[in-house]
Amino acid sequence: MKILSKKIWLKAKKVIPGGNGLLSKRPERFSNSSWPIYFSKAKGVEIWDLNKIKYTDMSIMGIGTSTLGYRNDQIDKRVKKSINKGINTTLNSLDEYLLAKEMLKHDKFADKVKFARGGGEAMSIAIRIARAKNKFSKIAFSGYHGWQDWYIAANLENNKNLNNHLLKNLTPMGIPKELRGTIVPFKFNNFNELSNLTKKEDFSAIVIECGRYNYLSKNFIQKINQLCIKKKICLIVDEITTGWRETNGGLYKKLGIKPDIAVYGKSLGNGYAISAIVGKEKYMKYGNRTFISSTAWTENIGFNAGLAVIDFFVKNNVSEHLIQMGNLIRKGWEISAKKNGIKLEIGGLKTIPSFQFKYTKNNEKIYTFFTDMMLKEKYLATNSIYLSYQHKKKHVQKYLFTLDKVFKKINHLVKNKKKLDKIKTRKFNY
Repeated sequence: MKILSKKIWLKAKKVIPGGNGLLSKRPERFSNSSWPIYFSKAKGVEIWDLNKIKYTDMSIMGIGTSTLGYRNDQIDKRVKKSINKGINTTLNSLDEYLLAKEMLKHDKFADKVKFARGGGEAMSIAIRIARAKNKFSKIAFSGYHGWQDWYIAANLENNKNLNNHLLKNLTPMGIPKELRGTIVPFKFNNFNELSNLTKKEDFSAIVIECGRYNYLSKNFIQKINQLCIKKKICLIVDEITTGWRETNGGLYKKLGIKPDIAVYGKSLGNGYAISAIVGKEKYMKYGNRTFISSTAWTENIGFNAGLAVIDFFVKNNVSEHLIQMGNLIRKGWEISAKKNGIKLEIGGLKTIPSFQFKYTKNNEKIYTFFTDMMLKEKYLATNSIYLSYQHKKKHVQKYLFTLDKVFKKINHLVKNKKKLDKIKTRKFNY
């Protein structure tokens, strides 16, 4: 079946560009040959491949969508009930209104909500709204914000502009050249660079993430809040990854950011497609003045998933559990690295811990070796973990015990140059 999966994947790439619809799930990004490609079922933090081999997911958990675990009974129950009533009809879903009201309870700065399905399209809606209100074409940004033209246009000016914003070597093929210069990057946490940009030109919006490999600093947050108020620039906080993980709603609340618009995705649906643009009236009213509309945005499944997710978060104090598991993992990484003499830098957010090997030119070989060795122990493991509510202490302890054995092997590997040289590294073809 393993060979069959590879054959299917090769066939899939002939009929689907890239083999699938999401770059982050392509097997070549994880391992040169052994990463399982297709799943047959999933539950909690466990995934079964086509060969019915069970793996524990200590990696990306559906690219951060399954914060409550795969096939959460409470979420699925409400969604199935909504399906039995109808999915997309001529009339509107009452649950669209109910979800909007529920979200505004947690995002008290905001007045209105507009829903979509994917995070990337939700960001495009936020950008359209900001430009409609403030009239300027230019957008300043830091971080990763999707695949659409407005964002990838950054690489029209310089094909390396996006290199420090999660993905390297993204080509702007197919992006209108007329968008050159409309989207301008600045380094994470670098207010001086941002300030200099806004002195030279007018911007409709500044787009930031609360954090990815680390958090925005208090100094940066204080200054960007003041800047956006003074210059009347729309401050858009991309909470697609961070939202509904460390707190009920957006991480901006814990950090003291004062957004005009916040954008949610991923965790909001726990695997079901739902995203949200939440914002102040002075901006959101333009969501009806400029044409923004799509049939799939009104189907009933996403709204019910969102309502069930929020209810689960509130009743089960999910964020506290995620933070506790994150702290436990970080401590385990630190102890094991010290014990085995591994050069390791630990970072990431509290609920998305990550580490980096520090072996310069051999890093990629070691990442590949680490992933392959963990796969042999039946773990889907990368250098970052999107924690879920179903990651319990027993899962973390077993994972750390296995990781310690693999770290010991890495210690031997780096001392064996011949063996290290033979390892074929992961591929990052786009």
